[in-house]
Amino acid sequence: MAKLWYRWAAMAAGKSTSALQVAKNYEDNEQEVLLLTSDLDDRDGRGFISSRIGIRREAHTFTAQTNFLERLKDVSVACVIIDEAQFLSLEQVQQLHRWVHTRNIPVMCFGLRSDFKGNPFPGSAALLTLADELDEIRTGCRCGKKATMNIRVDEEGKRIREGDQVLIGGNNRYRSVCARCFYS
Repeated sequence: MAKLWYRWAAMAAGKSTSALQVAKNYEDNEQEVLLLTSDLDDRDGRGFISSRIGIRREAHTFTAQTNFLERLKDVSVACVIIDEAQFLSLEQVQQLHRWVHTRNIPVMCFGLRSDFKGNPFPGSAALLTLADELDEIRTGCRCGKKATMNIRVDEEGKRIREGDQVLIGGNNRYRSVCARCFYS
């Protein structure tokens, strides 16, 4: 039985690396995968899943208007892998959940659980509710504890507490922290 998976973590935990490793494992077994990522993520050019350790693959993009029931209706693959899944909408997660259970093809989503203010992204909240399997990818805080939150920082590394929910950036914009450091 296929499942909708959500593998979530704080920033810099290796979510994209994990997504690309899953794709490689399928392909090593001569199975085709469909890689998708949000068109919002332009850190390494649109249409790429890129890891901080230098792994990069071309991927199809989804937008806020993507209807996954329509987009995936003729897709014949062993697995669908979605990076930056926090940018999905509730409706899109519902579509993916339905598609998995009517087509019997797994969908593995990778993304953040919450934003820099500690608020859920719509896609994350929906995936935490509907995913058949939840996996946390762990990373550490500078204090040595497990990081579960993200903070946004400015050019000097000082914390920013206000702003739009979405501001694309990497290590220069965000840091993974534990809850204690998040609130201090």
